[in-house]
Parts: sequence; C-alpha cells; structure tokens
Amino acid sequence: MQDLIEIRRAAKRNVLTTAIIGGLGLLLSSQLLIWLPKSAYLIGILLTSLSLVTLLVAYFKYREPLHSFVLSRETLFYQHKNGTWRLEWNNIQRMAVPRISQGVEQKELAMIGIKLKSYQPFLGAISPRLMTNILMEQRPLLLYGLGLDQQLNCKSGACYGNGLLEDDHFKDSDGQIYTGIQAMLANRMQKLRQQLGFDIFIAATELDRDEHDFVQLLQQCQQQVLLDGSVES
Repeated sequence: MQDLIEIRRAAKRNVLTTAIIGGLGLLLSSQLLIWLPKSAYLIGILLTSLSLVTLLVAYFKYREPLHSFVLSRETLFYQHKNGTWRLEWNNIQRMAVPRISQGVEQKELAMIGIKLKSYQPFLGAISPRLMTNILMEQRPLLLYGLGLDQQLNCKSGACYGNGLLEDDHFKDSDGQIYTGIQAMLANRMQKLRQQLGFDIFIAATELDRDEHDFVQLLQQCQQQVLLDGSVES
C-alpha cells in the first residue's frame, strides 16, 4: 500500500466550466433585458435565474475540498466543507455497496456502506457541524429502510414522523453514554444498521471511481495494513 492515496471528489469536477457558463448566461440575459421588448422580459428573467443558479452550483462546488478521502497506513480520513472524520482500519468490520429490496428484486444504492466494530472512536473524531449535515442528508436512507410495505400503508406520510426523529441519549456496548448531537447520530447509525446493514454511508459523488472499485480499494488497503501489523507484532 502507498503511504497516502488521495481520492478526488467527483462533485468537484468542472467547477471552472460551470462558473463560466453561469457568467456568460448572466451577461447574455442582461443584454436581453436591455434589448428585448417588455412583452418578452420573461425570457430574460428566466435566463437570469438559470444563470444565477448555475453560479451558485459552481460556488458550492468550489467550497468543497478537492479530495474527499485520504487513505493512509493508519486511517481512512474523510474531509467535507463542514468538517472531517477518521476511522482506523482495525475498527472497520465490513464495507460493501448497500442493497435494498424492491419486491423480489435487489437494487444497489449509489453509495458505499461501512459497518463499524465500535462507535466510540468515530463519534470522538467527527465535528458537530458534520454530524448535523449527515443527519440531514441521511433522511432519504431512512425512507429506504422503512420498506415498501410501510410506504404503501402510509397514505398520509405522517407515519414516517417518528422514524425520522432521533433520541438525544445513547449508551454504547462499552457503557459510554452520549448526549446531544452525538447521541442523535449514534441512534441514527444504529437504526440504519438494523435496516440496511451499515453505520456510515458515502455517496458516489464523493468518489473518483465506481462504488465497487472503491470498496475493493478499501478492502485491499485494510488487508495490507492488518497484514503489516501482524507481521510487525
């Protein structure tokens, strides 16, 4: 294994191109608003709105760190505009592409899942802002986990309410007690483990390759690190 392997974030691509398109669109729309008759102002306003949205997308792309993951001999390190987290290789129990059942078929999600041996090292190495962001982004995963039967029986949507809320108190298997946002994230992880089999989920847009290829890379790195450790001991 190399000393460091950096994974470039797919969502970071084409930032300059997106910004140029947005800028040119805004320039063109300003000219249209000047030269078009008042009856056609709606076209200029629509183009202006689209251009501003494009520039906003470019801005959010720019804010993201260039690399989503840094793989070292010690840890799997993740970085996001809202913070970071890290995992030691020996704390990872399983890595795979999650699947959900749709009738008799199995559908793969466009992400990878990681199952931990212990929550404590992870919860102690993640920023509160990133924890909040994860809780927000994972809501669609909870709906996947509720299953097709419950979705069909929930005509009003109100029955999802309790499933989307997390308790602010959590006690792990080692007796460690967590409160606040840490406890909410721990409860969410436990809930998703029961429903989908994993604790941490990483979207495909965070990767520079296919999800299966990334899982294979992580597994190879983990096996090599653990093998090197056993040889040294």
